[in-house]
Amino acid sequence: MENKKIHMGKIISILEREYPEPRTELSFETPHQLLVATILSAQCTDKRVNIVTEKLFKKYKTVQDFANADLKEFESDIHPTGFYRNKAKNIIAASKVIFDKFGGRVPDNMDDLIALPGVARKTANVVLYEAFGKNEGLAVDTHVIRLSNLLGIAAGVDAKKIEKELMENIERKKWGEFSNLLILHGRNVCVARKPKCEICKLSKICSSASDPKK
Repeated sequence: MENKKIHMGKIISILEREYPEPRTELSFETPHQLLVATILSAQCTDKRVNIVTEKLFKKYKTVQDFANADLKEFESDIHPTGFYRNKAKNIIAASKVIFDKFGGRVPDNMDDLIALPGVARKTANVVLYEAFGKNEGLAVDTHVIRLSNLLGIAAGVDAKKIEKELMENIERKKWGEFSNLLILHGRNVCVARKPKCEICKLSKICSSASDPKK
């Protein structure tokens, strides 16, 4: 394969033409709403999360509202997103920390974000990029892992290792965008169950496009 940085540059160029506005599909108006939505999105589709948060954000309008929420009631409010007990506990706990320690403002740096209950690097990267325009890392979800392997730009399933490898071969200003590009392409074309290689604009440079097993 050609130089990996050049190869990844070609991938980005092609995907940028396909998805000219690669932003998260989660609905939000504030950094805290995005944090909540991103936590809810674990093992759940953005579409379902948006349905849930449409009502949720009308019921709980401030960080303090979330911090003071009744746990059982909140579990019921977010039940459709799955894993609702753990998500409810973490969202309420994180909101309390944000209200008590940060004056109700979601922190805009990696160290403080990942110290919040229920917030790992993926969630922190989404919030930093989408809410604050910061490229501190690269959000790695199942789509990013799968497509990185299929495209031959990273190997394995370890999110931290894949993030590190991608960051080393992509210019920093493209980190957040690249994650969104892969996610959008994974949802629309390179679908897990049956990739649409026949219409994929990456097929000519994808190391897996001609795999007879697909």
